[in-house]
Amino acid sequence: MAGSNGRQKTVRDMILSLGLIGIAAALIYVFIPHDDSAPDIKRVDYRVELLTARRAAAYPVAAPEGLPRTWKATSVRFDGANNDAWHLGFHAPDGQYVQIEQSTQKPSEFIDQATQGGKATKATQDIDGRTWTRCTGGRYDALVLPGKGSTTVVAGTGSLRQLTEMVQALKMS
Repeated sequence: MAGSNGRQKTVRDMILSLGLIGIAAALIYVFIPHDDSAPDIKRVDYRVELLTARRAAAYPVAAPEGLPRTWKATSVRFDGANNDAWHLGFHAPDGQYVQIEQSTQKPSEFIDQATQGGKATKATQDIDGRTWTRCTGGRYDALVLPGKGSTTVVAGTGSLRQLTEMVQALKMS
């Protein structure tokens, strides 16, 4: 029985070590701040890119006017070398995402890319004298407006009401 005392000491030391590690982890958790709330999304100013796109694009570039301040512009880019591609993304008041995409790219490819796999439905919606086609089935639902030489897509995770609100606010020039 001379060996049993050594085993008891080893087991006791291991339990004490685990207890100390547990206490240290609990103290670290309590005293290190952690925030589970959603991060504050930075608003971007898209005026300069919009002016650049409107001067350079081969089509009337769309951007909203009169949206409530609760809509935050979060991303903007214009790529004149790549089909005059215009992108303007927004964080909607309820946390959803809505984007405006325009391009001179082949419409079927562009719509698939902008909606991330969406397909046109037979449903259309007349908004401010223009007929928009609904697309569903992709990552984003969308409203699509074919134009002369370009296509406009308003897409996102937002509801059809939010997509419509964005389309109603669009000014193309």
